[in-house]
Amino acid sequence: MTSFVPARLAALHRATPLGGTVSLLQPATYDAQRWDDVVRGAGFSPSGERLWTLPDSVAPRLNMLICGLNPSPASADSGVAFARPGNRFWPAMLASGLAVADRDPLALLAKNKIGMTDIVKRTTRRADELGRNEFVDGLRRVERLVAWLQPQVVCFVGLAGWRAAIDKRAAAGWQERTIGARPTYLMPSTSGLNANAQLPDLTEHLRYAASKIS
Repeated sequence: MTSFVPARLAALHRATPLGGTVSLLQPATYDAQRWDDVVRGAGFSPSGERLWTLPDSVAPRLNMLICGLNPSPASADSGVAFARPGNRFWPAMLASGLAVADRDPLALLAKNKIGMTDIVKRTTRRADELGRNEFVDGLRRVERLVAWLQPQVVCFVGLAGWRAAIDKRAAAGWQERTIGARPTYLMPSTSGLNANAQLPDLTEHLRYAASKIS
């Protein structure tokens, strides 16, 4: 895992102070598009500046890739996705059996082979601060990431990004339009502001998403 470039850059992001600059060397095996995707996913600018965002937690051949809308300030500050108080993501992951440790994306990756990314890497207080073009561009990056790493399943948490970029009428469940030719599941937001989805519902959605893991 430590030799995998996105994992090394994610660790470098965690070790670098906000606004700090590091030297990033493009591997000879990465073309310009892949390198740009990996650098953005790891939370750096093209010049190597450490940005206020959340680095991807990914590896090849994952059981599942979880994709959120974009980092909240609580997530960008803590390095943990869905970290905002009241968010039901981690309680639902624990209840579904997909996670064995609370708020620990590194354990989720190492022990459960579940990775995490976001459609948009820009941190905002609310997802409605993002524009449609950001979702369209971000989903293109996620699609390239999935086609490269080939997780068994992709699960999008939150309907807004998918509806903005792909299908404005999309409902939760398995999607006919897949990402990177992998089974793609869309589930409601786990935010505490989403009163329409309670913890048992969110837990069941995660179980459905995991049902295609062999």
